[in-house]
Amino acid sequence: MADGKPQAIGIPVSGQNNTTRIPAFDAPKKPKRNMYAFACAILACMTSILLGYDIGVMSGAGLFIQKDLKISDTKLEVLMGILNVYSLIGSAAAGRTSDWIGRRYTIVLASVIFFVGAILMGFAPNYASLMVGRFVAGVGVGYAAMIAPVYTAEVSPTSSRGFLTSFPEVFVNAGILLGYVSNYAFSKLPLHLGWRLMLGAGGIPSVFLALGVLKMPESPRWLVLQGRLRDAKRVLDRMSDSKEEALLRLADIKEVAGIPEECNDDVVQMPKRSHGEDVWKELLLHPTPTVKHVLIAGIGIHFFQQTVVLYSPKIFKKAGITDQDMLLLCTVAVGVVKTMFILVATFLLDRVGRRPLLLTSVAGMILSLASLGMFLTIIDQSTKKLYWALALAIISVLAYVATFSIGMGPITWVYSSEIFPLRLRAQGTSMGVAVNRVMSGFIAMTFLSFSKAITIGGAFFFFMGVALVGWVFFYTLLPETQEKTLEEMQDMFGTFFGWRRTMRELEKNKRVTGTNGEGDQGNVNGNGQIQIGTAKN
Repeated sequence: MADGKPQAIGIPVSGQNNTTRIPAFDAPKKPKRNMYAFACAILACMTSILLGYDIGVMSGAGLFIQKDLKISDTKLEVLMGILNVYSLIGSAAAGRTSDWIGRRYTIVLASVIFFVGAILMGFAPNYASLMVGRFVAGVGVGYAAMIAPVYTAEVSPTSSRGFLTSFPEVFVNAGILLGYVSNYAFSKLPLHLGWRLMLGAGGIPSVFLALGVLKMPESPRWLVLQGRLRDAKRVLDRMSDSKEEALLRLADIKEVAGIPEECNDDVVQMPKRSHGEDVWKELLLHPTPTVKHVLIAGIGIHFFQQTVVLYSPKIFKKAGITDQDMLLLCTVAVGVVKTMFILVATFLLDRVGRRPLLLTSVAGMILSLASLGMFLTIIDQSTKKLYWALALAIISVLAYVATFSIGMGPITWVYSSEIFPLRLRAQGTSMGVAVNRVMSGFIAMTFLSFSKAITIGGAFFFFMGVALVGWVFFYTLLPETQEKTLEEMQDMFGTFFGWRRTMRELEKNKRVTGTNGEGDQGNVNGNGQIQIGTAKN
């Protein structure tokens, strides 16, 4: 049975020397997707709409803000990118906050903070007031960006972990699309009113989100850390594909929390925990080779996951589209493409695997960035309008968005949320989010100046080079995590460039175990058939 093929089962028949062969037992069917976990993951990940909406709406609102408040390109860059810097405060505080009040109420807190920020931006009379609103909204975005993947990873069954933990990116893209639609919907209003409604409207989804999250269960991990074993078991029973999986997940969490496996009390007294100092020491000061490899992979993938859709109207304008309505419609098309391809990615993650999608995605990004840089350079150096170059530049933007969304976009959140060990997940994820926001803010606040310094075509050739380095990084250092248990992932990490050899050894050991681990299930005859029962002559 080592080859994994179905075997015939021989059953002795009375009065006959031979055995009658019947088909082998059917392999266990893949469990149906847990719809309760599915619904909770959707609701939790909807917090990512807040980040996406801000990215999308600012791409168009910036044009109107610059006209109304008469600010320079430098001030506009700071205004558009500073939210990513402010979000560091929220993402840094979210780990400890979620350990204190729970994952669910941290999501509510993120929604409330963003709502206040949206209102402040909507009523901002000047640039300084607008920056205050950006600060408050940024803190809320930081909370949302960190807590959504953590909660989703902690409630997801193993069979659909990739599918569900890709949802934050799905809703980031949905938020971007809503922001683009808001740009177009309010663009006809008076200048001083239109951009304020664009920004203020972001508070509407946060209200419904905060109310909906109160209906969600708490994370089973947080419940165990509070000593509430009965509540945790009840949640896991509903969130798992089977009762057996629920028991195994509960046993793993109890082990991490330091609760004896045989303890089945409804409520246990938990020792007073440190405020995360031990975790930070294990992550940064004295990491094991495994933790070091996980940290490099988790932070590295966030470092390379960046996009410049924030400035898509500026790109289209540089390409030669001058009509304001057409600019906004092209931006809406970017949002539609992003949303379509991210939805395709969610269904491929658990079927194709993380690495094939990621490497294919980044390769597509490299090609589309190269073509975009080339066509924008041609347009920039031409003295007349080249409609063919304009069309190809727009196609290149859409191709970049599509290839980013089908792999690099969602896999960053999936991969970083599943590779960190349970005890390090909140803090490890917050570090990845912090790097993500820093890089996003840096690009947003320097893109216009950078493109002026080396031309807009040169800027995209530079991003192509960064994507090429990212592809090499992913190919050499990131092992496949599809359908891998936590123990298997920990075995693969720690060998750095030698993870392929480790994976081959693990697969070899698994095959050997599968062959010799049948034990008492029966005797195998010379024809490879399992004899059930004993025939006495």
